[in-house]
Amino acid sequence: MELPTEGRKPVKVSIVYCASCGYEPQTLELTSVLMKTFLYDLSAIELIPWADGAFDVVVDGELVHSMYRDGGFPEHETVINAVRARLGA
Repeated sequence: MELPTEGRKPVKVSIVYCASCGYEPQTLELTSVLMKTFLYDLSAIELIPWADGAFDVVVDGELVHSMYRDGGFPEHETVINAVRARLGA
């Protein structure tokens, strides 16, 4: 767990997932990891049910993983590193 740091702007994470594909477990697992890792540094985690096999993760407006583009589900560390990079910006 990372403690809040003065001057850091909280980060918003959006997860678009295919509800009809049954991707809720992966979505909730990633959400849990992010909440435990960035307890105070997230402004929001937005979960957006979608269709067509989607699983996209957006960090402060930047697409960091797309199932269509990258294949499969993202490694948790990939998303964590993207959030850390935004916090350091």
